[in-house]
Amino acid sequence: MLERRCWPTIDLMRSEEMQLVQLIIPIESAYRTISYVGDLSLFQFKDLNTEKSPFQRTYASQIKRCGEMARKIRFFKEHMTKAGLLPSTRFPCRDGVHLDALEMTLGELEAELLEMNANSEKLQHTYNELIEFKLVLLKGAEFFHSAFNTAAQKTENEARRLGEKSIDSPLLREQEMMVDPSKQYTLGFICGLVPREKSMAFERILFRATRGNVFLKQAVLEYPVVDPASGHKVEKNVFVIFYSGERAKSKIVKICDAFGANCYSFSDDPEKQQLMMKEVTARLTELKTTIDVGHVHRDNVLSTIGSQIEQWHHLVKKEKSIYHTLNMLSIDVTKKCLVAEGWCPVFSTKEIQDTLQQATYDSNSQVGSIFHILPTKESPPTYFRTNKFNSAFQEIVDAYGVAKYQEANPGVYTIITFPFLFAVMFGDWGHGICLFLATLYLILREKKFSSQKLGDIMQMAFGGRYLIMMMALFSIYTGLVYNEFFSLPFELFGPSAYACHDPSCRDASTAGVIKVRDTYPFGVDPVWHGSRSELPFLNSLKMKMSILIGVAHMNLGIILSYCNAKFFKNDLNIWYQFVPQIIFLNSLFGYLSLLIIVKWCTGSKADLYHILIYMFLSPTDDLGENQLFFGQKFLQILLLFLALISVPWMLFPKPFILKRQHEERHRGRSYAPLDNTDDSLDFEMENDSHGHGEFDFSEIFVHQLIHTIEFVLGAVSNTASYLRLWALSLAHSELSSVFFDKVLLLSWGYNNIFILGIGVIVFISATVGVLLVMETLSAFLHAMRLHWVEFQNKFFEGDGYKFQPFSFAGLNDEDE
Repeated sequence: MLERRCWPTIDLMRSEEMQLVQLIIPIESAYRTISYVGDLSLFQFKDLNTEKSPFQRTYASQIKRCGEMARKIRFFKEHMTKAGLLPSTRFPCRDGVHLDALEMTLGELEAELLEMNANSEKLQHTYNELIEFKLVLLKGAEFFHSAFNTAAQKTENEARRLGEKSIDSPLLREQEMMVDPSKQYTLGFICGLVPREKSMAFERILFRATRGNVFLKQAVLEYPVVDPASGHKVEKNVFVIFYSGERAKSKIVKICDAFGANCYSFSDDPEKQQLMMKEVTARLTELKTTIDVGHVHRDNVLSTIGSQIEQWHHLVKKEKSIYHTLNMLSIDVTKKCLVAEGWCPVFSTKEIQDTLQQATYDSNSQVGSIFHILPTKESPPTYFRTNKFNSAFQEIVDAYGVAKYQEANPGVYTIITFPFLFAVMFGDWGHGICLFLATLYLILREKKFSSQKLGDIMQMAFGGRYLIMMMALFSIYTGLVYNEFFSLPFELFGPSAYACHDPSCRDASTAGVIKVRDTYPFGVDPVWHGSRSELPFLNSLKMKMSILIGVAHMNLGIILSYCNAKFFKNDLNIWYQFVPQIIFLNSLFGYLSLLIIVKWCTGSKADLYHILIYMFLSPTDDLGENQLFFGQKFLQILLLFLALISVPWMLFPKPFILKRQHEERHRGRSYAPLDNTDDSLDFEMENDSHGHGEFDFSEIFVHQLIHTIEFVLGAVSNTASYLRLWALSLAHSELSSVFFDKVLLLSWGYNNIFILGIGVIVFISATVGVLLVMETLSAFLHAMRLHWVEFQNKFFEGDGYKFQPFSFAGLNDEDE
């Protein structure tokens, strides 16, 4: 452990050194101690009561109590949402509110709110019934008034017709009027409202149940009304049913109940109708005033709750998390102390001890808490101290797998390599500036955005704002190298080195060009863009550049495997994994990279494909015009020999050496003194490959065989995978060129301002939608794949687990 501290301590290079700690806390100061440790956010508790169910633990009643208070707070929030009120997002971070007082306050407010809701529902129900009753009075009066007018007119017409035909008709009419009133028969009627969607079925059932001995009259309401039973707006019809007999009335009432039709009393006397209308209107006015006053009072109560509800919610969640953590502690046999175990960083030892002393002092406890470091062979959690800049890069690595404890962290190198590989595929300094400006806006407004709830996509972009900023800056750099600004070249660093070979040459893109000046100082010469040789030249350049970048990236991964082996003192991995791997990769693809650089420097026309293929097929043949330097043939034979030797070098020695070491440990331990038996057993358990005490040579050999085959085949496939840098860069450049030539320039050629406007809009939409959004996402995913598969598989195990300290910092972001 002391030798490890000799290594330079650089944040993020390796995870923080952790220690397993035991805390012995007096019961009287346990609550305050856990609270202070939560504010510190540097201690991860272990559950020492895994055999107990949640209901059997010591503080189960307190957690249930906090859950009930959280339910009441959710109840308040639901009513605030219905009322259109927003809770205050800022609340004073004070702990002056006691849990008992808060519980009492929440109970009183809930009872008050429930009572107000019950009264409001009753009043609203009565109000809706009166509204329906008023509509029945209006429509019913129209029915009867129309019926009376129609009947009077028919009687008058019939009397006039009979008077003209017979002289005896007046005598008959007098005879009819002299009939005994007790022998006259009067029809009964029922008025009400029925849902419009049920009106047809309602009419059919009435007809069938009474065998057609009813008369139904309906009127359609122009607008929906609130149903008293459901409280929802429903389209209804007003109906009047005329019947004869109590038996028919009983059937009609049952049918109305079955169809949800509300029936109301009604009089056929016009004077009584007017009196009932006045009474209903007066009651509606009173109820409306009462309901409005109740709503105002309820909104005032909810507003008062809303100003403190976030503080209450935070306090309840904090209390619940404290008691949940206390349930993870075991009780001492004396039942006077709680024993906690957990992980913490070594650098936080003094800080945690000071926190324990402060909690003891504030609790007025006579006995202090004990901080004790436990020896363990358990793998500690992985903890990196990140900030808002590098956290997004670390998240990319953690999405693949959490680093094993203190192994080399790819996140450090990802800060540079990830945006660079992205920029190789996205290279255009015009698009890079657009991306940078969008990210700069997020960075400048980060205080505002960090306090708001953003959508999923926006939250993702905001969380990775510094990652996107680095991607944009590197894209500007590679865009300058490619000399592309929305697919247009610029002579930013001086004039082109080429010109027409003839003064009469008018089109340098169709006629040849010659070099007339010094080489263009930075990036691609602008004369290549638009020339006949543009595509072959850029294809060759970007393809070779992709191979160089890929080989360098994979070599970095293999070097990091050496750093891991050196740090963990694993000499086997250095001599039988790192050395043959670095030899194999560079004997083939490192040599190819050397040939690319030599060809660029010498301007040779050698065929690199031919050289590499015949290096395997005919290593002893003469190279001829493909020879780039003296001794190339001998070097190729030597490298081919080293590559062939490195494969069995990786495969065979390591399993046999592990087997020999296992046998030596057992042979040397069989006659060991008795007092050293436990230490020897621990040493074997630590060094055995699978921790079972049994060495399975066949399993070790098969594992090494798989690893060797994976590396050998992966060296070829991974190098080919880096050619995606060339492919996506070419696709981005060609898409940008197509949008500029076929949209913007084409619309410009029509000399019509309307067509030009449409062309500009289409060009901007295509640039933003395709090149700045879809191409960004595509390049991002490909860069992530190159890191996860081609780079990290050379050294990164990623079988660790995150350090998750007990903390109150993220309580406000958690959902109940």
